[in-house]
Order: sequence, then structure tokens, then C-alpha cells
Amino acid sequence: MGLAAGLGGRLADALLGRAIDLAIAFPYLIFGIALLAVVPASFPRPVLLVVVMAVLGWGGTARFSRAQTLSLRTRDYVAAARLGGSSTARIARREILPGLAAPVITYAALLLPANMVLEAGFSFLGIGVRPPTSSWGQIHTASDQEIRRLRGSRIAMVFQDPLSSLDPYYSVGDQIAEVYRAHTGAARRAARARAIEVLDRVGIADAARRVDARPHEFSGGMRQRALIAMALACEPRVLVADEPTTALDVTVQAQILDLLSDLRADTGMALVLVTHDFGVVASVADDVLVMKEGRAVEHGPATRILSRPEAPYTRSLISAVPRIDAPRPVRNVPSTGALLRVEQLHKHFPTPGGFALRRVAALRAVDGASLEVRRGEALGIVGESGSGKTTLARMMVSLLEPTSGRIVFDGEDLTALPERRLRPSRRDRQMVFQDPVASLNPRRTVGESVAEPLRAHGERDERGIRRTVQRLLEDVGLETAHYDRFPHEFSGGQRQRIGIARALVLRPKLVVCDDPVSALDVTTQAQVVRLLADLREQLGLTLVFVSHDLAVVRQVSDRVVVMRHGQVVESADAETLYTNPQHPYTRTLLDAVPVADPVLARERRAQRKARATLVQQQG
Repeated sequence: MGLAAGLGGRLADALLGRAIDLAIAFPYLIFGIALLAVVPASFPRPVLLVVVMAVLGWGGTARFSRAQTLSLRTRDYVAAARLGGSSTARIARREILPGLAAPVITYAALLLPANMVLEAGFSFLGIGVRPPTSSWGQIHTASDQEIRRLRGSRIAMVFQDPLSSLDPYYSVGDQIAEVYRAHTGAARRAARARAIEVLDRVGIADAARRVDARPHEFSGGMRQRALIAMALACEPRVLVADEPTTALDVTVQAQILDLLSDLRADTGMALVLVTHDFGVVASVADDVLVMKEGRAVEHGPATRILSRPEAPYTRSLISAVPRIDAPRPVRNVPSTGALLRVEQLHKHFPTPGGFALRRVAALRAVDGASLEVRRGEALGIVGESGSGKTTLARMMVSLLEPTSGRIVFDGEDLTALPERRLRPSRRDRQMVFQDPVASLNPRRTVGESVAEPLRAHGERDERGIRRTVQRLLEDVGLETAHYDRFPHEFSGGQRQRIGIARALVLRPKLVVCDDPVSALDVTTQAQVVRLLADLREQLGLTLVFVSHDLAVVRQVSDRVVVMRHGQVVESADAETLYTNPQHPYTRTLLDAVPVADPVLARERRAQRKARATLVQQQG
């Protein structure tokens, strides 16, 4: 029932959810007493106990299964299966159920103590095993003593992914206060006050109110600031920041880097910054340590390392860094008429607003966007987090349904098609997802994942399928023997190559790449970008490349669209947009791009700080 509720749509979820809630709320003991009164004494009591616990105990498991299904259905590998043409039943059987098994078994194990107490209560009422018979065997427990060791507050850490690092069930303030209390023994009120203080210190506006917000109510940049606030709560002497800006757009990245630099100056703490972005290194670091395969290959001042690297590996890393001022490579792919047109597209997401009958506000993720993708070209879409880039990309491949507007693909209005006719058309529009880990089902071999769209579209020749997939794996730079391996056996760049192979297996006309290189190091980024360019020329692909990395977009794209607040604010060919931007927002984005030059990076930071001070004084 939990699986059906999670996959059945809004109405089915509501109805089945109420049934699950009713089962959970039903009074167990009253039901047991009623059964004891009506069931004949000759009926075996242990069997009666099993019946009672089975009838009443399914609600919690069903609710847990529903929650897991709702989580799994949002995974990129499920979205890829939908794009590959799989039906809901096939997705449930091949993608969702294997992922449910392990957490449901774990949940059942965690329910064991509660069931033991419940069984004891029923046995006391005469349902079940009667004393002195043992029902659960002899249970022996070890001593309950624990030694709690405070780690101290000298070293703190900021992790790469703020969303997975923060507990979604607790407010941001409670999580900061918990760290502070664990290390200092402070009272709750003092810990809350400290949480507000450090949130204000890292630039969270209206910290006294936002301290009670949960992580999902913060943007990506605000979540990263909250993690930094948590690390600063105990005033560490050393702050280790592990890729703290990888998932952030350029303007938020600049804000976080400026914040870290200001905190160093204000508190005197040391900063250890782990990153693959030499622009970030130039913005913050005094000294640089370059590592390869667990060993140090070069160490020295940042200015010397970035301008005169000595080790060949360091030189190869720096040469692979995409530069926003580098000339664009010449492409020999002609572009013709429009393959896809987006006309006044809107996508609104309802936001929580209280009672069910109350009208709620809507988040306007895409708000009247219009653009054109020409056949054979590469169109770049850039903008900050929350600008609507990914939402627009997912509507292009029909993973999201627009609120209003039109999407015309190859002369056909997709928004007017029913789902039955929309499914076959998805084979011509495929997607490469941002996270190469999340986009591959960990329980299936990569060959099976790449082959799934072929099977979903009716291909039954298993030998032919295997040959096709192995040939495609070779086309993206992998080996035929990789067919039978699992995703965890590959590096991040190799997993992204597998994602590209899956997107190409149906020979689509359009491939939408949603930030496909943001999680990769610079050398792997360059390899994937080069692979996409080669495949585009070989196969005549049309690409839509969504990213917040403006340097990479310049190298990939023929034309570039800039989005802000769900709208297209500027559109031009790549050379014109980067050399002569017209909109102030485009100029702001370009000014925020990190550069691998420590002197220029510090000058830019000083200019940003001066502008912020001026705005604050004028406000």
C-alpha cells in the first residue's frame, strides 16, 4: 500500500494515506480486548496474537514504504527510466522495489523492540503466549555504560553538500545549538542565543526569525552559510572546508568565498580549503598543496604555484581550467531551423499555506520564458540557483508538466499531447543529469541501465542489445568489459560517461545536459566537455547545456540564454554575450566568475566589498 500511495498520484496518495493514518491511530489494546471477548477460548492464542499484530502493525511499515517511495521516485535514475519510455508499473518493479527492500528490512528490525513490548502487553491480557513460557528466548544485555568524549572545539569542518549535511527534521537553529551545547554544556536559551549570533555573523538576514527555519526553507547559499555558522559556534582555531562552493552558482560562490576571507581576518582562524577549482584557490589561499593519488606533488605560495607551476601534474591541472576569456573552439556543425521552441512557458509550484481549503501562494519557478533551440546547435542556459534553469530543462524533456505556455518540438505541440502519445516522443529528447552517482541505479550493472530504454521500447534481441550498448560504451571512452560492472566501481567522470551513453542509446535528436560537469574535477570536466563536442559532430546532435559555470558554457555553446527569476533576460551568440553583455545581471554574473590569478582575485574581492559597503550606507 505504501508503494501504491507513493506512485499513484495525488488523489491515490491522499486516500491511501488516510487509510494508513487510520490504521496507525487505531487503539491496539482495545482491539485486542474486543477480540478476546468474541473469539472462542478454543482458538489458539498464539495464532490470535499473530493475527492482531499483522492486522494492526502494517500501518507504520506502509507509511515508511510510502516515504521511501516518494524519495526514490525523485531520483535521477527513475527520471531517466521515464525518459527511456518505461511505464509506471515497470518503474515500480525494476527501479523502486529493489531500492525499498533494504530500508524496509532495516525498519522491520528497528520495530522488533516495540513488537516485543506489544506482545508482552497482549500476553498479559491472555492473547498470545502465557507465562512462564518464554516467547522471545533468553535476552542478555551488556552493561549500559558509555564513555562520552568531547572532541573539543579547536577544529571544525564545513562539508561539500549542505543539504545532506543538515538534518531535514530539525530547525537550523536547533542543530547549531546542539553542537554548541555538546561542546560547552550551555543551557538551551544560551545555545539558542549563540545560534542566532553566528547566523547573523555569516550574513543570514533576520537571523532571529530564520533560526527556526528548516534546511529546505533555505537556498543553497544560505544552507552553506548555516553550515559555516555551525562550524563557528565553538570558535575553532582551524576550519576545514571540503569543496564548500562546488554546488553553488558564481554569485553565491563569490559571497561564500568573501565570507570565509572576512572570517579569517576577523577571528584569526586558519582555513584549510579542499577544492578542484583553481579560481577558488586564487581567491582565498595563501599557500597551495597539490596532491595526486594520496601524495603531495607540489607545495608553495599560491602566486608562484598558479603562475609558475613546476610539477607536470600541476601544469596539466592548470591548463585544464576553463577560462572565461579563452577563445572559443571552432565548430563545424551547421545549425538550421528551430528544432524546439518554448513560448511563454510558466511553471508554478504551490507552497504550503495552512488548511486544505485555503488558497496558497505559488512559487513561480519559470515565469513566461521564451526561447528557440536550432537544429544542430548547442544552446547554453546560465543563471543563479533558483533562476529556473533546471525546471525549464526538465519541461523540455517532459519530466515536468508546464502550468501554461507551449513547447513545440519538431513541429509538434507537446503540451497538447496526452501521456499515451507523449511517452513515445520522449525517445527523441533525452537528458544527462547533474549527479552521475544519483542518476545510475546502484543495484543494476551499468550495461543494464544503459540498455533499459531499448527494452522499454520493445527491443527483445538480447544479443543485439548487448552489442549496441557495448559499442556505445566504446564511443564514450569506456570498455566493452564495463557492461557487467556496477556504478560504484567507476570514477565520477566514468559514471558521467555512462550517463551520456544512456542518453544516446535511443539516438535522440535533442540532448539536454543539466550541469553535467559541476561535480567533476577540472581535468575530468575538460574530458567530458570534449566528449560532448566530439559526439555532437559525429552524430549531428542538438545540445542544450544548462550550467552555472560560465567558463564551461562559453566553451560548449554557440548561443547563450541568461535566466533570472524564471525569465529570459538576455540571449545572444556566445562571443557577443561574453564580450559585450547588455543586461546588468549578465555583467554581474560575468564579474563574479573566479579567476586563477591571486592578484586579480583579491582586487575583485575588494571591489565587491566596496560596492556592498556603499549599498549598505545608501540603504
